[in-house]
Amino acid sequence: MAKIIPFKAVRPAEDKVSLVTCRNYDDYSQAELAAWLNFNPYSFLHVINPAYVHSQKISWDKRFKGVALKFQDFKRDSIFVTEEKPIFYLYEIKTKTNSFTGILAGTSVQDYKDNHIKKHEDTLQYRVELFKEYLHQTRFNTEPVLITYPDSIELNTWISLKKKNKPLYCFSTTTREKHTLWKIDTENEIEWLKEHFDAIPDLYIADGHHRSASADLLHDEDKHLGNPNLDHFLSFLIAESNVKIYEFNRVIRDLNQHSVEDFLKLLEEHFIIVSKQQELWKPTEKGEFGMYLNGSFYALFFKKSNQETSILENLDAQILYDYVLHPILGIDDLRNDERIDYIPGKQSITIIKEIIDEGAFEIGFTLFPIDVNEIKSIADANLIMPPKSTYIEPKFRSGLVVYEL
Repeated sequence: MAKIIPFKAVRPAEDKVSLVTCRNYDDYSQAELAAWLNFNPYSFLHVINPAYVHSQKISWDKRFKGVALKFQDFKRDSIFVTEEKPIFYLYEIKTKTNSFTGILAGTSVQDYKDNHIKKHEDTLQYRVELFKEYLHQTRFNTEPVLITYPDSIELNTWISLKKKNKPLYCFSTTTREKHTLWKIDTENEIEWLKEHFDAIPDLYIADGHHRSASADLLHDEDKHLGNPNLDHFLSFLIAESNVKIYEFNRVIRDLNQHSVEDFLKLLEEHFIIVSKQQELWKPTEKGEFGMYLNGSFYALFFKKSNQETSILENLDAQILYDYVLHPILGIDDLRNDERIDYIPGKQSITIIKEIIDEGAFEIGFTLFPIDVNEIKSIADANLIMPPKSTYIEPKFRSGLVVYEL
């Protein structure tokens, strides 16, 4: 059973929401960050970067304490307001190319422990512990875990009708996105949604494996405090068909001491290689890989063997690692090897060409994106995909809805 609960959110005052919310902190360049912090006193960036005003580097402990104090300042100054009672929210994000709609709710830590909320990515323990400490010190979270549920005609119909109501927020951002938020606050609506999700056997994490793991760790460490909010974590629940899954493409700094000619010969053992010269070619189906090397594009077609393979071995990201990155290019640790970097598939293939032509990298690979059924199959089999196998949208606005702990 997938248990969800309404929660008593903290959120921006209606007249300030477009000024308060921000993208993920790491998405900003230093110039952008300085501009927002200098000229927008309401930006949530002031909360998550409290040391900026002092222009100094501080320890994580001091930073987290500063975040907590700044968050309380925003509440005191009525930049943030607290909802009168626990509710759900319906949230729509419209970008230039896609539209996403989901439900903001608390999801159960126990469901996570019991694998009713399923995972497909590994986590780094130091990141889990660091974000757990952030939650422990600040006592709030505004970054929901993105979780998919099976498509439902009944729920889709209800969402369409709900969107006809007057929203709580409707605002646009400088990235030309439109954000709309509706309250789900009647007892009938709340109970109906809880019952609907109660009938779903399993949910699947699309994005946010570290955040959910941190919530689990915090629950175990602080459960003696008797805080019921620790039993759940903030999630954005979205239909499987409504997520957008991009690939992560790879660029590598060198050919591991191989010449171009020798490298191409080594590839021929497992791939059919077709020169595309200057054509900006990308894979059109599974088992195909694009490559940019020495000023030219190539199409690589994997030579499938008759040997039966597992779900994991059949993933394109795993194939590339097993037959190219590891044995030929000497990439062992996909997370930490400084010779490899990753480019989200939503970015143009010309980005890969440009950074290789500039000389920082020598070779690049493009992949075909994974679909949601592959993610579910990996999760159902309790397997873990290679790092950076997916880049998934939507991405949430920080400071829009806050779950207090």
